Amino acid sequence: MLTAYTSDEIRAAEQVLMARLPGGTLMRRAATGLAVACVKALPRVYGSRVVLLIGSGDNGGDALYAGAALARRGARVHAILAGARTHEGGLAELRRVGGRTYDLRGISDPARTEGAKAGTSASGPAKALETDPMLVNLIGGADVIVDGLVGIGGTGALREPYATLARMSAGSPGIVVAVDVPSGVDASTGEVEGEAVRAHLTVTFGAVKAGLLIDPGASHAGTLRQVDIGLGPFLPAPGVVTLTGPDVAERMPRAEPESNKYRRGVVGVVAGSDRFTGAAVLAVGGAVRAGAGLVRFASAAEAVQQVRAKWPEAVTKIITPEEGVREVGRVQAWVLGPGMGTDDDAHALARSVLDSDVPVLVDADGLTLATRDRSLLRRSAPTLITPHAGELGRLLGVPVEEIEERRLHHARLAAAELGVTVLLKGSTTLVAEEGRPVRVNLTGTPWLATGGTGDVLAGIAGAFLAGGLSCYEAASCAAFVHGLAARMAAGGPEGGQAPIAALDVALELPSAIRTLTASR
Repeated sequence: MLTAYTSDEIRAAEQVLMARLPGGTLMRRAATGLAVACVKALPRVYGSRVVLLIGSGDNGGDALYAGAALARRGARVHAILAGARTHEGGLAELRRVGGRTYDLRGISDPARTEGAKAGTSASGPAKALETDPMLVNLIGGADVIVDGLVGIGGTGALREPYATLARMSAGSPGIVVAVDVPSGVDASTGEVEGEAVRAHLTVTFGAVKAGLLIDPGASHAGTLRQVDIGLGPFLPAPGVVTLTGPDVAERMPRAEPESNKYRRGVVGVVAGSDRFTGAAVLAVGGAVRAGAGLVRFASAAEAVQQVRAKWPEAVTKIITPEEGVREVGRVQAWVLGPGMGTDDDAHALARSVLDSDVPVLVDADGLTLATRDRSLLRRSAPTLITPHAGELGRLLGVPVEEIEERRLHHARLAAAELGVTVLLKGSTTLVAEEGRPVRVNLTGTPWLATGGTGDVLAGIAGAFLAGGLSCYEAASCAAFVHGLAARMAAGGPEGGQAPIAALDVALELPSAIRTLTASR
């Protein structure tokens, strides 16, 4: 399990450790790890061009000491001094081994504060930086750009000249290496206001920062490399975690020798309508292929016909709003919502499901109904909701842009305010439950951004709920398996090879689960 922490938690641990070590030890450890990472990123060190972007904080000191180490191995190192202050020891060492500097410290006060305005453009002297021949040549010609502008304590938007340097680094063909966290990314939350460095590699010290795992910050971090500087024993219980493959394999429901279809879990699915049948087919497919012992599907006649044709394993029943799900049969969990519509008849069916005493997963149209009638979610049995940012925004009465900008905050808020487990879908999927660490799922592929994949995810999570997992565990495992199946369907370990359709993900689920359970 990968654990992640806020900047305050990291700094508190650093203070405890520094009190036990000679002065400068942690910076030397960090700088050594950073230098090694840069060496590995370069095809060769001797003669390579390295540019250091240096701010006022300790991250600038880390970059300067690492730059000195690279200079000793024959790299041509230039440090662009952009902060109001510069780490004196690191600067002296870089100069002693032949490193050169370019001083921007007279441009403006580049401190980053809560009050800084996001998206403000450069003006005056700062604007001229983008056409400064020296800067253009240094940044444009660098093999590696080391971002040491702002450390983990930075919040709010980057001011000048940091914002311009971040923008210029994005246009460079060189490899951008962020020191601890890309400048402009909130280390604790992943929030980004205005310009931010886009790194190919982030070398983070002591422990992973939560903001490196959560978008939009995660999209700026590139590949993560953690350098151990000895913080482990002094860190608190994490507020953000990520499950690995073995973690998921250990938690997933499994078939035992004495299992039968009822013991393996019976999941009920209320999805689709006469107008929308595809969502029903995909949700049932996710449940069937994820290993449910039995799937009971209940819907309108046309949806039932389509599910019977594609998934003969499912037990189907045509239902009406008046009768609800009383005659569907006993289930251990329900999946409610994909494609079921949002009219009065759909509301009556949703009420009949949510009045049950078993766990219910609410997705898609079910969330729209809950937005109109929040009483649907007020129940004593466990409830898992699986919104995308727009659906969560409607539930909370918050613009979708705010959800996307502060995903961690709003996932936690929804779990507390609604009294449910929240699986917030997106480029980084979050699972939040009050009183538990937020889980971040890192499997998946951009090709998952296609219609119907959320319906498959709902079916997978429903199967895991019926198999006995809690909402928190079912959501976490389902997100992981769903993302892994998508990568496999797309034909590559990172899922970047080819486009996929939602049904491809469902059909790949047994292979994904086989891959996981083989490591058990």
